Amino acid sequence: MPWNRDQIARRAAAELPAGSYVNLGIGLPTAVAGHLRPDSQVVLHSENGILGVGPYPWAGEEDPDLVNAGKETITAVNGASCFDSTLSFAMIRGGRVDVAVLGTMQVAMDGDLANWTVPGALVKGMGGAMDLAVGAKRVLALCTHTDKHGRPKLVEQCSLPLTGRGVVDRVITDLGVFDTGVGAFVLVETAPGVTVEQIRQATGAPLTVPPWTWP
Repeated sequence: MPWNRDQIARRAAAELPAGSYVNLGIGLPTAVAGHLRPDSQVVLHSENGILGVGPYPWAGEEDPDLVNAGKETITAVNGASCFDSTLSFAMIRGGRVDVAVLGTMQVAMDGDLANWTVPGALVKGMGGAMDLAVGAKRVLALCTHTDKHGRPKLVEQCSLPLTGRGVVDRVITDLGVFDTGVGAFVLVETAPGVTVEQIRQATGAPLTVPPWTWP
């Protein structure tokens, strides 16, 4: 069975090295916070100015003054700090963020990222995604493998407006884990019960399948 959204987030949490500074983007990536081990020593950053983001609060324990960049209520771990967005983006642009975990609408096989708008949509701008895509040392993209119309999100070339060129290192979808590469996506892991043929049919780009991923 393909992974559900919670399982995608859990798989993404396994990618985060101990002691790393990690930014979780708006949407699906925010669920990663709930899957970190208490002893992981991963420090979560939110671009609105928090270092030390914790998981979502229990019902009834929400603090309306403690929110992430997506305006969702969060918790803060012991030792967390708050600061203005100027300092927050100085951390991002200064290369202090080890990993950015971002949602996406399309990823190209060469690592191009499109995650901020679709043609005709009225949006104010791409926000912090542009800075995170180029400022983080490593970028993970999380998404379903296809959109609601069944069209691939892993493509040969993005048709949507780009957030960054060649910035994505690894993609985790409901069907598996993929690395970007030259001329093809590289299959790293399949979700339980998902076949390579299913993945090929749902992918809009060439796919390299190393021998160790064969069923």
